[in-house]
Amino acid sequence: MIGRLLTCRAGGTDPYENLALERLLTETVGRGECVLYLWRNQHTVVIGRNQNAWQECRTTQLERDGGRLARRLSGGGAVYHDLGNLNFTFCLRTEDYDLPRQQRVLLSAVRSLGIPAELSGRNDLTVQGRKFSGNSFYSHAGRSFHNGTLLLSADLETLGKYLTPPRAKLTRKGVESVRARVCNLCEFCPELTVERMESALIASFEKEYSLTAQAVDPASLDRDKLVEYRDEFASWDWIYGRMRPFTFSCEGSFDWGGITLSLAVKDGVVNDTEVYTDALDAELPSQIAPYLRGCRFTADDLCRRITGLPLENAVKDDLCALLLTQDI
Repeated sequence: MIGRLLTCRAGGTDPYENLALERLLTETVGRGECVLYLWRNQHTVVIGRNQNAWQECRTTQLERDGGRLARRLSGGGAVYHDLGNLNFTFCLRTEDYDLPRQQRVLLSAVRSLGIPAELSGRNDLTVQGRKFSGNSFYSHAGRSFHNGTLLLSADLETLGKYLTPPRAKLTRKGVESVRARVCNLCEFCPELTVERMESALIASFEKEYSLTAQAVDPASLDRDKLVEYRDEFASWDWIYGRMRPFTFSCEGSFDWGGITLSLAVKDGVVNDTEVYTDALDAELPSQIAPYLRGCRFTADDLCRRITGLPLENAVKDDLCALLLTQDI
């Protein structure tokens, strides 16, 4: 039974620090406590724990535009975060986890702003059939959290720029349909600010549990642990290296011939390479394939390998241009 409420606001917009704080708050939440953690990330795509980064996000484009890719502990799909998006997390012991009650906090907060929010299906929060919040969940060692997004004034065009919805979803609903299903709460409450939304959430949190919440200063928490967890969330191994094996293929046609590159990727690294070409140079496949094995699967790293090959500059330039146009 919940007998104590705590609130915590992240002090910065670094996604890895914010995910580290979420983890630490969850691991240290006491019996009978519930923490409402509020946080924002700047220019970030966050993918679910079990997603393939390259299938969900145009990672090269994101990084070139100064954005960051992060992987959270919880499941669910890929989401774009900017400063017009407010994230929430309910951290508590698994024995006290109550999803309907936590969702009531969110719905009541949004409705208190005069916005007719509804729960759609199991997890989505909507207004007039359009989604403004998606949720994900995590449970481990007797602790759980429920987190999600609240779109206040997010750049929805940028959202579409970096996310690559699964082909099945696009086939079923179409690109424009997918985008049309999303909305910002400021469309229904033009004067809405992040601070006002935070205040509404805390007020609803206290009302739902009939308790007064106590604020937690992130600076009072274990700094060494936060640094350790931040480094883990920011690491290549966590973001890219825990991928299930998959195959990537691309093809192009150039003055010197056509080519298909087929790369087997494991743990974020090219494990094997097949090269098919009608180029006159019969040795071209054997010149390329061995040098791509062991390379990290990013367009920039692959191009660096290709640039170092003993090939004509035109061939190297074309191969790099081909890779840089892919959604990786």
